[in-house]
Amino acid sequence: MNWQEISGIPVLVPKRPVGVIHFLGGAFVAAAPNITYRWLLETLGKEGYAVIATPFVNTLDHTAIARSVLNRFENILERLYARNLLNTGYLPVYGLGHSMGCKLHLLIGSLYNVERAGNILISFNNYPVRRAIPFIEPLQIDTTFNLEFTPSPEETNQLIASDYGVRRNLLIRFRNDDIDQSTNLNPILGDRFPDLVTVRVLPGNHLTPLGQEIQWQTGDIFTPFDAIGQWVKQGLSADIYRLREELLHWLNPTTIKPRYRV
Repeated sequence: MNWQEISGIPVLVPKRPVGVIHFLGGAFVAAAPNITYRWLLETLGKEGYAVIATPFVNTLDHTAIARSVLNRFENILERLYARNLLNTGYLPVYGLGHSMGCKLHLLIGSLYNVERAGNILISFNNYPVRRAIPFIEPLQIDTTFNLEFTPSPEETNQLIASDYGVRRNLLIRFRNDDIDQSTNLNPILGDRFPDLVTVRVLPGNHLTPLGQEIQWQTGDIFTPFDAIGQWVKQGLSADIYRLREELLHWLNPTTIKPRYRV
């Protein structure tokens, strides 16, 4: 199973898909999601989920980005069905976002009538311009030019509270993530859909979803260096393995509850 590109969008399609995932990455790593999030997305593909990883370039107009990525996703989805790469029957569609990608999925679910079996929102981030773009706050450029995202953080929260239509949601935040705002989002979603919002707190940090598995090839004889290599591999890969297992369990609750083993 290899990535293919359709109209500039990376797509991963297993032989017998069980669902479709629309992936949107973080602001500064979203231009090539099949590279920056490769391990996480490919491991979902191995479990039978077709992945449409829509790239985007960040601007201040988040409403326009949300509209663009949704249009591109729906176009690719139609092409996959037309080419018989997806089952002719119904396949559930899930939104999966990281950081700014969460905000875009929330805007899509609030502004448009989309059918989603659920959304997975990892490390939700909804900061204003002065905090979201590192070099702006010290220079006070946003104050001088009155720069702000559209919609603003406050407007985004209001849209979600009044119009967000995706009922089932998984919020994931990491213990060492200082810019995560999932705790602010949780009560907003909970008010709309009680008992359908799940929150998980996992080991890791804001960059955990970008992690890659370390390959350590042992020789014919297992040496002390191999033991050290395996120990390092397990330590660095543990957080993203935990994330993978949590995602798979939520996508298919009939699977065994994650035990966080590498």
